[in-house]
Amino acid sequence: MLGEAARAAGYRLIVRDAVASTMEEARRALDQGEPGKLWIVARSQDAGRGRHGRQWGSPPGNLYASLLLKDPCEPVVAPQLGFVAGLALHDAASRVLGPAGAGLKLKWPNDLLLGNAKISGLLLEGESRAGRLNVILGCGVNIASCPSDTPYPATFLKAASPQASVEAMLLALSDSWAKRFEIWSQPGGFGPIRAAWLERAAFLGETITIRLPEGPLSGRFAGLDPTGRLELEAENGRRLIDAGDLFFGTG
Repeated sequence: MLGEAARAAGYRLIVRDAVASTMEEARRALDQGEPGKLWIVARSQDAGRGRHGRQWGSPPGNLYASLLLKDPCEPVVAPQLGFVAGLALHDAASRVLGPAGAGLKLKWPNDLLLGNAKISGLLLEGESRAGRLNVILGCGVNIASCPSDTPYPATFLKAASPQASVEAMLLALSDSWAKRFEIWSQPGGFGPIRAAWLERAAFLGETITIRLPEGPLSGRFAGLDPTGRLELEAENGRRLIDAGDLFFGTG
């Protein structure tokens, strides 16, 4: 069930028992003329995927959702939707966990951490049709279980708060997304989104390593520039990073 704010803003929900991927279900809905603002949730997936085509394990008990948006913005600012979604996930997990969520942090560019262990990830895909941008935002939240073969530790919500549930997370997430997206959609709206994201950022001011196609690059995580690029103070000066995998320390 979607939250009251989400329903008031015109968002709708489809729930499936099992699908290959909610991202593919959203793309199929787009092909069939779906007008957007549609959440698609599955109880399990057998072909879920994350960034860079990585397989995403999808056993029952966790939240697997994709949000289809038609023509939400100009293509040049579409990557900022990842920060909007990250904040929405942080808001929602904080609401579900209560005091147990004190250790929640956002890891650039698209993960939610609890005590430096991953509990959620995001996948943002866009395509242009008839001169209009369509965006599919996918998210997976570890609620009842987590994978063991991740590059860094993972955890799940019930480990911190046994009353956590898929239903509670979806309700909170749909509302927090609607509210954060409304802020971002206003003129200059990325400013408050950027500020709120940085307040919740993991490893800000610390030494990190970004794994880029040309190789790893280490430096101090200095912040985000006004467009959302990561600012890294490396040995040869400040670098602006559009995309990459962030790891804590220099390993």
